[in-house]
Amino acid sequence: MPLSIAIMRTAARARNAGLRLRAMSETVDRRYAQLAAWFAARLGEGLRWETVSTDASRRRYFRARRGGASWIAVDAPPEYENVEAFVAVARLLRGAGLHAPRVLDHDARRGFMCLSDLGDRSYLAALDDDNADALFGAAIGALLDWQSASRPGVLPAYDRATFAREMALFKQWYVAIELGHSLSARESARIDGAFDFILDRLAAQPPVYVHRDYMPRNLMICDPLPGIIDFQDARYGPAAYDVASLFRDAFISWPATRIDGWVRHYWDGALGRGLPVAGDWATFCDDIALTGAQRHLKILGLFVRIARRDGKPRYAGDLERFRGYLRPVVAGFDELAPLAPFIGSSE
Repeated sequence: MPLSIAIMRTAARARNAGLRLRAMSETVDRRYAQLAAWFAARLGEGLRWETVSTDASRRRYFRARRGGASWIAVDAPPEYENVEAFVAVARLLRGAGLHAPRVLDHDARRGFMCLSDLGDRSYLAALDDDNADALFGAAIGALLDWQSASRPGVLPAYDRATFAREMALFKQWYVAIELGHSLSARESARIDGAFDFILDRLAAQPPVYVHRDYMPRNLMICDPLPGIIDFQDARYGPAAYDVASLFRDAFISWPATRIDGWVRHYWDGALGRGLPVAGDWATFCDDIALTGAQRHLKILGLFVRIARRDGKPRYAGDLERFRGYLRPVVAGFDELAPLAPFIGSSE
């Protein structure tokens, strides 16, 4: 292709990308104005606004203040987000005695919500060596309350097909895009065999309520501890899942000895409450490791997709953390050996 044609095509692509970004920006700004007007119609004028978060999804959170009062405004575009699911899970959490935000008003058709404000300081911002035992102790207690409230048929099943779709992101985005590697038929089949081993272990765990993203960024410092947010994707699945999420976090890591102590605290509490966890410590630790491996494989793919497709490159900075979580698990199970070439060595 002549250089001049290539340059013109590149320029055309750049113009088209710019037009798309401008259209997206205009849509976002229009939704913000609509959300502010919706809020003002319910709470009155004179609100001061600040951005709380634009997270990895298409949801956005804002804080509205007036005097000493504050509320959280949620923009959840209905073509992408399920407001009714958020409202239903908030009701379940509060019914279990947990500190989730109250849904003060919502408009599912437009994708707007007004929530009570749990504050602006997360566990992630607050945790340090001195307070970690107390904060994680409260988080474990809340998790036990949540799981103890579990009933079948209330939340969608976190089933084998869903877990498999999530792990497929590892091949689709992490291996193919991040590593730039085209899998041979043999490599792909061997990875699928490792996935099946993990899926069989997940399927063997009796189900409970699963927050699905129970980690320090989604736990808030408030009274009572912890405030719980970002729960709209809750499912009915393995008890080990939220434990792995809590202690093998996307944004902060802890020494293995401390994690073992916290996990045993959870396990003792779960057995005491009759929750369906393995009664043998070694088996339970394997459940945590393999359930965590499913999550970490998913996140390696998901974070690459968010970084590359959605234009949020900061997520790529945590890929090594998850490779580090996976390495000892892969090394500990022969069935996971096909994954080893793609996560590097610990040396």
